[in-house]
Amino acid sequence: MLLAALRDAQSELTGPRPPRVDHQASFQQLLERLESARGGAPYFPYLSSGIGNGPWVELADGSVKLDFIAGIGVYGLGHSHPRWLQAGVQAALQDTVMQGNLQQHVPSIELCECLLKLAQAQGAGLSHCLLTTSGAMANENALKIAFHHRFPADRVLALDHCFAGRSIAMAQLTDRPHYRTGIPTVLAVDYIPAEDPEHSPQSQARSLAALEKHLQRYPGKHAALWLELVAGEGGYYPGSEEYFKKLIARAKADNVLIIFDEVQTFSRLSQPFAFQHFNLDDYADIVTLGKITQLCATLYRDELKPKGPLLSQTFTASSASIEAALVVLDELERTGCFGAAGWNMQRHDYFSQRLRELADKYPGKIAGPHGCGMMLALTPGDGSSQAANDLVHALFAAGLMSFVAGSNPARVRFLPPPAVTTNAHIDTAIEIIDKVLAANA
Repeated sequence: MLLAALRDAQSELTGPRPPRVDHQASFQQLLERLESARGGAPYFPYLSSGIGNGPWVELADGSVKLDFIAGIGVYGLGHSHPRWLQAGVQAALQDTVMQGNLQQHVPSIELCECLLKLAQAQGAGLSHCLLTTSGAMANENALKIAFHHRFPADRVLALDHCFAGRSIAMAQLTDRPHYRTGIPTVLAVDYIPAEDPEHSPQSQARSLAALEKHLQRYPGKHAALWLELVAGEGGYYPGSEEYFKKLIARAKADNVLIIFDEVQTFSRLSQPFAFQHFNLDDYADIVTLGKITQLCATLYRDELKPKGPLLSQTFTASSASIEAALVVLDELERTGCFGAAGWNMQRHDYFSQRLRELADKYPGKIAGPHGCGMMLALTPGDGSSQAANDLVHALFAAGLMSFVAGSNPARVRFLPPPAVTTNAHIDTAIEIIDKVLAANA
C-alpha cells in the first residue's frame, strides 16, 4: 500500500515546474521561520514537500527541481526511491532509532563487511571499519589513528585547496582560511601544491620539491599525507596516477601514512573507491568515506589498530541510515555504475560532451567542463565567486540545482545521483543551462 501511494505521488514529478501562486506566501513564512530558528538564511530557498522521483524533487511551494547536486553528493538514489521506503520500514521495526558503539545490531556487521569487501576487491589491505555519523568525524578518527601509530609525529601533509570538514581540527586541515576565523590553532599542516589540470611534469616536480622541503624541515614529524584524489570543494581537479604515486613513494620513504579522503568521491568514479580508480590500492593505509552511503566510515589496516580506547562515540549511525546504506551499495552495483565502461563513466562522457557543446556555444560565459566520473563542473564567466553564485541561483530559479566549488576560479558543480540519472535527465539539465545562458546573453 505504501509503495502504491508513493508511485501515485510520483506520477506527476517528471519535469521542472514553477511554484504555485497560492503556496508562495506560506512558503515564504516557512523560510523566515527556518532563518530565525537556525540563525541564518539557507543558501537556496529550499524546503522539500517530502516527495520526489529520482533526480526530481518537489518543494513545499509546489515547484519541481532537477536535483543535480543531491545534498552535495548525498542522495545517490535520488528522491523517494522505493527502496528508501523499504529501508525506512525495515528500520522502523528495529528496537532503537540510533545504533551505537556500546550496543549494535546485525546490519551494522553486514555493512562493515560489505564496505571492507568493496575496499579489498583490488588488493587494498584494509581490515577494519568504524561507522560514524559525519564525514568530519570519520576524518577525525582517521587522524587519531595516524597520530596514535606515528607518535610523537604531530604534523600532517595535505594538498592545496583540500577540504576535510568544519570541526576545529578539520578546519585546520581544510585549506580555507576564512573557515578558521576565530578558531585556535590545534593542528600543524604543511601544504603541497596540487598537480595542474594538464598533469605537467613541471607541476609534479614543483609538488615533489615542496614535499621534500617539508619532510626535511620537520624530520620524523609528519604522521600522514592527506589526499583527496579529486579535489571536491577545491574545484573538481582530478590528479593523475603518476602524480599520486610519486608523492606517495616519497612520503612512504619517511614512514608517513597515506590517508585517502573519499567522503565526496566514493561511488562516483569507475570503481567504488577513487583509490581503486587511480590504481593506488597498495598504498591505502586509512580511508574515509561518506555522503552517498547515508553515514560515514573510517577503514584502516590491521597494524594501525589503536592500543587504547581512542575510537568510540555514542552513536555510530541511525538504524535507518544503516539500512539505507546497504540499499545504496546494492543499487549502485545492480545498476552497473562501476567499471571502465560502467554507467558512471558513460554518463560522465555524455554529460561532458553536452557541457562542452554549451561552452563552445557561449564562449566567455562558461568554460569547461572539469572533473571526473559523476563529478562535473563549469567555470562561469570570469571565474569570480559572484559569477558562480549568480549562475547557481539563476539555474535554481529555472529548475536545476547545482552548487559552487573552488576559488580563483570559482566553479559551478554538479553531482547527479549515480544510480538513477539518465541521459534524458542530462538533456533536460543542458536545456535549462542553455536557456539561462541565452537569457543573460
